[in-house]
Amino acid sequence: MKLDCKLIIAFSILSISTQNVIAAECSAKSGAETVPLLELYTSEGCSSCPPADKWLSTLKPDLKKVIPLAFHVDYWDYIGWKDRFAKAEYSERQRKTAALVGSSFIYTPQFVLSGRDFRGIDESRLNQAISTKQKVASRANLSLALATLNNGEISLNANAQAVNVTYIKNAEVYIAIYENKLASLVNAGENNGRELKHDYVVREFYGAYPLGNKNEFSKNIPLKPEWKGRQAGAVIFVQDARNGEILQSLALPFCT
Repeated sequence: MKLDCKLIIAFSILSISTQNVIAAECSAKSGAETVPLLELYTSEGCSSCPPADKWLSTLKPDLKKVIPLAFHVDYWDYIGWKDRFAKAEYSERQRKTAALVGSSFIYTPQFVLSGRDFRGIDESRLNQAISTKQKVASRANLSLALATLNNGEISLNANAQAVNVTYIKNAEVYIAIYENKLASLVNAGENNGRELKHDYVVREFYGAYPLGNKNEFSKNIPLKPEWKGRQAGAVIFVQDARNGEILQSLALPFCT
């Protein structure tokens, strides 16, 4: 994966108006190896979740090797504390992930590595699993480009292209906007009185998008000005709709 950040005086990309001046632009491209996606399904209303959240934060992963995302589910909200990061669509994604491997059982905290349940907080086992996934050649070429304009607006362009059409017939593309350094002081429910800290929290989620007849995908996403300066980033990944396997993933931290 190659990262490139540069300051430029004036430039126009895709749908960005030439009347706007780009203050910063950064980009990333996927490489020849598959980078696995590590999903955490968690909730601030779950008493066993904080250790998993902490572990995800302390991994300090190399985004060239593994990409973490924390999906906060909403099915614990009923017990007294409403998780402000939770969305019903994240709970539905977890259910769909379970169904793809023939399971009707979901739980928190749950780690899912490249579409498969990954049990136990064990960094050694995780590194071994990552190494195995990386030996698989990439089946999609991915790229992300982020432009921050002087007026505060942000534009994200995401692209995906099949390496070999034969192996990517049922591919779907997803885009996530994540945020780090988040904290909540919980005053109800199972974690009452605790301050919970989170990283890689999915705040916006887009997809599924088909690759299309030409086995290519491109989308430009405008982000609100309040994202400027946040500890955040974007992730694009391609997933096999038949079995949930992650075919390739790519992350890009926001330009500073």
